[in-house]
Amino acid sequence: MSQSLVPTLSPMALDMNPDWWKTAVVYQIYPRSFADANGDTIGDLAGLTSRVPYLAALGVDAVWLSPFYPSALADGGYDVDDYRDVDPKIGTLAEFDAMTAALHAAGIRLVVDIVPNHSSDRHPWFREALAAAPDSPARDRYIFRDGRGEHGELPPTDFRATFGGPAWTRVADGQWYFHLFAIEQPDFNWDNPEVRADFLTTLRFWADRGVDGFRVDVADGLFKRLPGPGSDYTGDPWTPRDELDRRLDEVYAGWRAVFDEYDPPRCAVGEVWAEPIERRLRFARPDNLGQAFNFDLLRANFRASEFRAIVNRNLVAAAAVGASQTWVLSNHDVVRHATRYGLPLTRPAAPNEFPPPTVVREVEWLKSGGVEPVEDVTLGLSRAKAATAFLLGLPGAAYLYQGEELGLREVADLDAADRQDPTFFRSDGDEIGRDGCRVPLPWTPEGPSFGFGPAGAHLPQPAWFAGYAASVEAADPGSALTLYRELMSRRKQLLTSADSGLTWLDAPDGVLGYARGGGWQVWTNFGDLPAPLPAGEILVATSPVDGTLPPATTVWLHA
Repeated sequence: MSQSLVPTLSPMALDMNPDWWKTAVVYQIYPRSFADANGDTIGDLAGLTSRVPYLAALGVDAVWLSPFYPSALADGGYDVDDYRDVDPKIGTLAEFDAMTAALHAAGIRLVVDIVPNHSSDRHPWFREALAAAPDSPARDRYIFRDGRGEHGELPPTDFRATFGGPAWTRVADGQWYFHLFAIEQPDFNWDNPEVRADFLTTLRFWADRGVDGFRVDVADGLFKRLPGPGSDYTGDPWTPRDELDRRLDEVYAGWRAVFDEYDPPRCAVGEVWAEPIERRLRFARPDNLGQAFNFDLLRANFRASEFRAIVNRNLVAAAAVGASQTWVLSNHDVVRHATRYGLPLTRPAAPNEFPPPTVVREVEWLKSGGVEPVEDVTLGLSRAKAATAFLLGLPGAAYLYQGEELGLREVADLDAADRQDPTFFRSDGDEIGRDGCRVPLPWTPEGPSFGFGPAGAHLPQPAWFAGYAASVEAADPGSALTLYRELMSRRKQLLTSADSGLTWLDAPDGVLGYARGGGWQVWTNFGDLPAPLPAGEILVATSPVDGTLPPATTVWLHA
């Protein structure tokens, strides 16, 4: 068994239950936008450590830390220069150890992002590949191909990158390298045994430092069907999908073996934007990563029929493969759900439609700078609170995104000069990008950055952030922060007597009610009119309740 490089903590400080992650509430921290201790406008590990008491008071079980590795920030830290170090702009390995110890002492686990699909173009391996000859071992760690055309002047295929533009870039000697995302993010060749071995080393490096688990970026996309030397293949890079997934099974079986070297075993959750559900849950099997993000509620309209159908099919599918369930409404890649729920619906969603009309509506709103369609701020926040309380009652784990506990909305009116997301630049501004959900958090109602740091913030914060500051909300019994704290506290109490299942209760149209163990019931009104409220002791309500269940409200009660 690998030995920890940080002091062993008492089981009194950290729950040693090996299955903690199956029911955990995990709080995602985008480190550059959380808290800045050194005044360089960028959030850092020391800033995070200073906010551990806040996280403990919130009541989360774990923190998921988005990339903190050395990076040129071509993609917000997901372009990694060195997988076994900390970006000097946000800290040191010693500060990482201090942060980990502080979290553990507060009873909070630590999950870190791992980015296996691609590295930065500044990674030593890629620099070595550029300096090496075609067909060299150094180039084989990545995906290099000869071009098409008489002189190789055309890319090997017509594939487009996720962030816009061609997915191939030509190097000085005429070959091309593949990048699923930005030019600065060359994809690894996962058929190369050296790549596979190096990532096992990386997993052990962080697990030895006390990391409890890993969030796996682009977990289902490591293998592609791309042309070999002399091939004229220009078809789908993901076909045949099942064959590629079998190769992924082999990779993640190796990762699982590493996770199981530790006591308790390290956990993992895969970022898998995949359909059908059965394919996503392939990565959530106990012999694979163990969990995979379920983004279905994130993409749903605020409608009872959609929420119920999503919960039903996901619980059934997860049980069939012995997987635990995950639930999420916001993260660093999407419009915050307090804003999504405040925008008017354009039309009903068709089954399996992607993008759903909610996404189309959000794109229109972002491109208008948050003007059209008009955002109903009050309704959006009420629905966001209700949806979160609905989610936190469900069986399984829940993932929260920093700032949602403050009720933060999307910041849409950023100037082009302030934007940082490569999606914006690679699409010539046609795609607004994800900066609006990554604006640094407000901690106080005053100061150059609302308490984020002493010298401003790397993305401009709107004036309305003052009213959403953590210090303001902590003193307000009706705030979103107060509600989240109460939900988390109650959840810990109720889970001790709750079974792992869920039973739907009879409810009027537009209302969902379900029962957990021990008499715990959750009632959510998705409609526009008040509804009858069943008898019972009210434990938590997301808005004031007086005999009926108001619209856009969730109530937890003990029947």
